[in-house]
Amino acid sequence: MGEAVLRRRLPALEVASAGISALVGRPADPLAVALLAERGIDLSAHRARQLTPELVSKSDLILAMERRHVADVEALAPAARGRVHLLGRFGGFEVPDPYRQPREAFEAALALIERGLADYQQRFWSRA
Repeated sequence: MGEAVLRRRLPALEVASAGISALVGRPADPLAVALLAERGIDLSAHRARQLTPELVSKSDLILAMERRHVADVEALAPAARGRVHLLGRFGGFEVPDPYRQPREAFEAALALIERGLADYQQRFWSRA
C-alpha cells in the first residue's frame, strides 16, 4: 500500500517495495486492493518481492513500517545505515502489519501510511 500511495503522491520518484519476509510472487491482499481501488489506485498487478542487499544498495531512501524492520534492513545491508528510516519517524509511530486481519486493520494501516508519507512529503519533497 505504501508503494502505491507514494507513487500516486509523487509520480516523478522511482518507488519500489520489498519485504523482509515477503511471500514472493504473491499478489497484494484483496483488502489492500479494495481499499486502494476506493482511492482510484490500482494495486491488482502488485507482486511481493524479497528485500535483497542489491535492492538496498540501489535505494537512496528506505522507509520501514516497524522499528524492527529498520534493524532488519541494517543487518541485511550495514551500509544502508542513515538511509533507512521509520515511516512514522516524525509522528513517532509504527505501522503494524495488517496481514490476516480484518478490514479495520488495513484501514488503520493505510491511514498511518498516508500520515507518514504526508510528513515526509511536507518536510522534504514539497521543496523539490
